[in-house]
Amino acid sequence: MGSMESHDQRLLTARTLPYYLGGFLGPFGTMVVIAIYPELRDEFDVGTEAVNWSFSGYLLPMAALMLVSGTIGERYGRRRVLRLTFIAYAIASLLAAFAPNLGLFVGARAIQGACNAFITPVLLAALVEVVPAERSGGAVGIYASFQAAGSAAAPLVGGLVALLDWRLAFVGVAAVSAVLATRPIVGEPRPGAAAPPIKPLLTRRMVALWVASFAGAAGPLGAAVLVGLFLRDELGTSAAVAGSVLAIGGTCTAIASPWWGRLLDRWGPRRSAVVALLSAAAAVAALGLIGSVGVMVVGFVVVSAAIGFSLVILLQLAALAVPENRSGGVSSSLAFRFAGHAIGPLALIPLFDRWPEAAFLVAGALGVVMLGAVLVAIGDDVRSPDGVLSRR
Repeated sequence: MGSMESHDQRLLTARTLPYYLGGFLGPFGTMVVIAIYPELRDEFDVGTEAVNWSFSGYLLPMAALMLVSGTIGERYGRRRVLRLTFIAYAIASLLAAFAPNLGLFVGARAIQGACNAFITPVLLAALVEVVPAERSGGAVGIYASFQAAGSAAAPLVGGLVALLDWRLAFVGVAAVSAVLATRPIVGEPRPGAAAPPIKPLLTRRMVALWVASFAGAAGPLGAAVLVGLFLRDELGTSAAVAGSVLAIGGTCTAIASPWWGRLLDRWGPRRSAVVALLSAAAAVAALGLIGSVGVMVVGFVVVSAAIGFSLVILLQLAALAVPENRSGGVSSSLAFRFAGHAIGPLALIPLFDRWPEAAFLVAGALGVVMLGAVLVAIGDDVRSPDGVLSRR
């Protein structure tokens, strides 16, 4: 246990902490509106469908821009791009906080989403270059832990702040973003011949990672949506109970992710992928058979653990797959992941309304597709001494 703590201490330093805090801010800003839909309905005098654009309107530009955001970060310099990103994110957050109507609020959220498209790809690409190569899995695990913590904390913090004034949540996001804009990261501009190439992204490895990211997000990685509906509609819980169960799952992911990163370093990507992705697929498929809230809590904790391991694997594979354009590899992979998060519920929720168990089975089956694509991406590659995946 002592060696594990020492390992994390070497990875969590004053130099790396801004990277992790940026990882927290992205999903926190994404999810903070989930708990304040009623307040937004009352504030802007609209229905839930209209308010939902504050979430979808954030995700859509983020997913679209992630196809190129990492490459832009490499081309014009991670440090410069990220500083501008955090400044713009802070301004957009203040616009959201003081928006007089829903249209301007959704517009500010869209700008936030566009900014968030740059945060994770650029930060993660820089992070794997400032830690020792043999500890990159551990660093990615800590980063994923902060991301999971941001997702878990956002609904809780948003709901608590709304007791005073929901706008304060966006003021707080603006303040954190402004502070992060002052923290430098590695990565200077790469003009001319040194500009990051696009062609290395168009490989079998990257296409496989895109398929894995999309299938995983549409299926097991997006299971929280189905779990929330199952708790409310099939098990008859209140919104507070359902939210608490989802928060427990997110918290478990945050706690376990650094450990998953260390395990990934020890096992390697192939063994880790088989264990994590098969576990996620099987556990999600079984959730639709659960008949009590207590068992669902246990089941969702297991699912969250497997999802956490899967996310760490995907993040590291994307960060190491294209050394010539690390940010581009990460951002394009995340673009397909968020597209899966957006499109998956459109197919699974109508199925859930007719046959809940089948919706979970389909989600689990998509996890098997995800595993197959990840194994194709890994192929017969091995990790070289500098931490880069290379062909045997």
